[in-house]
Amino acid sequence: MKRARSQLPEVASVTQRLAVLLNAGLTPSSAWFHVARGRSADGVAALVALAGEEPGGAAERIVRAAEGLAPLDRQAWNSLAAAWFVAGQVGAPLAAALRTHARALRMLVHVQREVATALAAPVATARMVLALPAIGLVFGALLGFDTIGVLVSTPIGWGCLVVGGALIAAAVRWNRRLVRSATPTQAAPGLECELMAIAVSGGGSLVNARVVVAGALERFGLMGDGDHLEGVLRLSHEAGVPAAELLRAEADELRLAADADARAGAAALSVRLMLPLGLCVLPAFMVLGVLPLMVAVISSTVAGL
Repeated sequence: MKRARSQLPEVASVTQRLAVLLNAGLTPSSAWFHVARGRSADGVAALVALAGEEPGGAAERIVRAAEGLAPLDRQAWNSLAAAWFVAGQVGAPLAAALRTHARALRMLVHVQREVATALAAPVATARMVLALPAIGLVFGALLGFDTIGVLVSTPIGWGCLVVGGALIAAAVRWNRRLVRSATPTQAAPGLECELMAIAVSGGGSLVNARVVVAGALERFGLMGDGDHLEGVLRLSHEAGVPAAELLRAEADELRLAADADARAGAAALSVRLMLPLGLCVLPAFMVLGVLPLMVAVISSTVAGL
């Protein structure tokens, strides 16, 4: 089955353009209208363009439009909705936050492409090797040996089909598990710190900012940053400095750390994918392609004596 195209580049592009247009002085509804032009009529951006001036309305429209997407794509759209919602709740400027969020999404897009690149060569090799049993069967038939008959009408052939099929199934499952382990699961690392930076820049109290951010994370089904937020707020209080810049710096650190981990996982993926190829796919070729041919050759030789 063909995998659906990732929407992360779309989210990053929409977020960046919204930041530029809002910074230029356009209203939210006008910014969404211009961003949606030329895009898919049933896409998230086009649907959100129908929202009014109220930022909270746009956030809710993003969530509804993103329903049914892949988890990582939905999480990326919902993180945009959360930033939009928090800024609207506290009256903070949104353009700078959206620009930072777009940069984080572009990092994730690069990681996805690296995973796809690492996967391309092993997948092509596996497909070629999986085709070899069929080629072996055809080759044996052209030589006059009943290799297909051996597979479908003899106990040895049945055993080959069972063992070979089990090896191929194991290889497919193993490959999928390796790919999942190397695929990022969080579309916006550092999001809680970034949302908190937006909230405190609105001029309200720290208590209210924490309530708004916690409510946004819960409302849009997003993950927090663990103890990082508490550590930054404690440092801000002890040092007597504004928390916004410290929070943005912490969000950048979390994004860079997540990016480095994902790139390392993508680099290791191409090597790890050789394991199911060598331990499952190649033995399956021997069992399904070579062994039936050998049995057919021996049977033909014995019958000719």
